[in-house]
Parts: sequence; C-alpha cells; structure tokens
Amino acid sequence: MIKYREILRLHAQGLSQRGIASSCSSSRNTISDVLKRARAHGISWPFEKNLSDAELQELLYPEKDSGSSFRRKSDCEYIHKELAKSGVTLSLLWDEYCLSCRANHEIPYSYRQFCRFYHSYAAKTKATMRIKRKPGELLEVDWAGQTMSIKDNITGENIPAYVFVSALPCSQYAYVEAFLSMETENWITAHIHAFQFYGGVTRIVVPDNLKTGVVKASRSEPTINRIYQEMAEHYNTTIIPARVRHPKDYPEVFIIPNYGCY
Repeated sequence: MIKYREILRLHAQGLSQRGIASSCSSSRNTISDVLKRARAHGISWPFEKNLSDAELQELLYPEKDSGSSFRRKSDCEYIHKELAKSGVTLSLLWDEYCLSCRANHEIPYSYRQFCRFYHSYAAKTKATMRIKRKPGELLEVDWAGQTMSIKDNITGENIPAYVFVSALPCSQYAYVEAFLSMETENWITAHIHAFQFYGGVTRIVVPDNLKTGVVKASRSEPTINRIYQEMAEHYNTTIIPARVRHPKDYPEVFIIPNYGCY
C-alpha cells in the first residue's frame, strides 16, 4: 500500500516531490496525485485525529474500496479513432479514461494494462496498419536528386533545371516546381508556391539537411537558415529537419504519384 501518512508528513516538512518519491518508493506522479487529492479533501499533516494508511486511502481513493467487478475496461475502438487525430497520445487518452472512471466511482486500470488492452485490440483487428502520419500535420520538402534540363528554343542549349519536391505524407499529394538554381530565394519561393497550391500551411515542415535550408546539421540542435526561419515564423509553422542518415523521416518526397506544377 502507498505510504499516505508519510507522504503528507514529508510534504508538511517542505520536502520536494522528488525527495518524497525517493523516500516512500513511489513515483512522482503518485506523490503529485496524493497531494492533489489531499488538498481537495482538506487533509493535511498533522491530522485532527489519527488516521492510518488504509483510512487515508478510503478517504482519498474511495473507488479502490470497490470490488474488482467495478473496473471498467477501456473502449479500444474509441481509442483507435482518437489516436488518428493530431496531438492525441495513449497517455492523454488514459488520463481521460481515469477521470471518467473516478467520476463514476469505478476503478481505472493502470496505464500499462490500458496500453495492453489497446495493443491486443490492434493486433486482432489489424489496426496497427493505420497511417502514422496525420492529415495536415507534416509537409516533406527537398530538391529532387536527379537534375533535369530545359532546352532553349533559340540556341538549342540544354539548361540545368533543379526540381523542388514537396509532399503531404498522409495523402501522398505532391507539388513540384523547377528552378534554374537552388539558391535560397528559389527555395523560399518554392515553399510559398507549395502553400498556395495546397491552400494552407502545415504545422511542421520537414526538409532534408541541405545547405539551402539548414546551415548546420545536428541531431539535437540543427541551425536553420535565417531567412528560412523567418519564413516559418511568418507562416506560423515549425521547421524540423530530418535526422542525418534517416531517410525514412521524409520518404514521401521520393514517391510522386500525382503532382501539380506552376
């Protein structure tokens, strides 16, 4: 059983939650939740009357005194649908599930068991094949690896053309445009045209670690080209370069099933 008395006593002495967690062999989340519930119930050290850990648990967590039959299993189908939404994680859904259980005086399952139920459901229904990319969240951009050429109608000279490629991972909807150079001005112009083509701006733009967009590649703190960063601030988006030697971070720019062109 959790040492409720000791947690409240140490908190009254001004000990940090990290220190209390270490002393009572509990997680910091548990310590935080116990202190939050104690404040809500007006319970603090020293107690007006002597209370045991069992009595404190009954006051702070009345749902734990219910039989195991009152445990409510999570709705895995609902969880699967919610996970497809931007910003939704299993941790957030578990918090929502716990609040719902406690509001109905039911016992929630632990986070580990909650995840186990969902993964079991996903394996049985083949739900693990869902698209990991979420609509409108990412835009992958890069210069195409192979240089094309434009033939001058007058001189017959072949002029090198560098192809900008962008793609929405969820739909694989792509946009390409050719430029006569890979200078920063053309890189920025290509992004603006892509945003106009898609009719909006994604939350995140994922470029390769090319010099036009990334001054210094780094696994932890890449340095973004100043003009490129200013463009991102103007359009209220975020630039997160692909990791070095991780081509799977931007796979869709290599596959262009359908494309638009200026």
